[in-house]
Amino acid sequence: MAILLNHVNYIYDEDTAMAHPALIDVCLNIPDGQFIGLIGHTGSGKSTLIQHMNGLVKPTSGQVLFDGEDINEKGYDKKALRAKVGLVFQYPEHQLFETDCFKDVCFGPKNQGYPKKEAELRAYEALKQVGFDDEYFYQSPFDLSGGQKRRVAIAGVLAMRPQVLILDEPTAGLDPKGREDILGLISRLHKETGITIILVSHSMEDVADYVQRIIVMNSGRVQFDGEPRQVFAHYRELEEIGLAAPQVTYVMKELKEAGFDVDENATTLEEAKNEILRVFK
Repeated sequence: MAILLNHVNYIYDEDTAMAHPALIDVCLNIPDGQFIGLIGHTGSGKSTLIQHMNGLVKPTSGQVLFDGEDINEKGYDKKALRAKVGLVFQYPEHQLFETDCFKDVCFGPKNQGYPKKEAELRAYEALKQVGFDDEYFYQSPFDLSGGQKRRVAIAGVLAMRPQVLILDEPTAGLDPKGREDILGLISRLHKETGITIILVSHSMEDVADYVQRIIVMNSGRVQFDGEPRQVFAHYRELEEIGLAAPQVTYVMKELKEAGFDVDENATTLEEAKNEILRVFK
């Protein structure tokens, strides 16, 4: 169930003195099963872009297609779309509202019309998928740690069994261990389920070791779109728009400049380690 954005433009406060473009001529093809990092600094358009993908925002011009159908055509079932294209918000508090975690995760499938038993089964499976401990099932989600809240929020979307999972800054506010846990969870979900995942972040470090493709947004436009090593090769241009390549990129560039015969395009810690071991054998 691919998502296609065809010359999408979006203008905030259109027809007012405050009008300004948030998306400018965005063309993207999101195929089934890909793990994508969507990167950009604050105000680059990345959050506006993902809200177009499940119909929360309608483009000023252009088309958003899901499985070949224009999601903004009159009569299109947006409720069904949002079950297929699940969005986990940056702040889980914006998504959690029930008195306990289990009820919260049950809400999505119940709202889809599934009977109570089926909704509860889906909720249980989703909570186990994200590694949530049984002892917290009936605790208020607002008493949880930041990492636990994110697990519940992710489970609430997974319980609807989406074909696309979009996560907006899922590691924001977490300590290094919490960030690693959440990113590891997302990577495992992709490997186990094969669903399309779009991970939104302002940090290259968060995505470098996990994603298959990186889309870089800048001032409402797609600045770069390609495999990590292709995108990180533009590390100077990334710096100019307020983004830094992963530390691995800089280390490998410096080793190359120092005369060591390493592959300077290694993008993950594992690739860098293998290159360094090869050269220093």
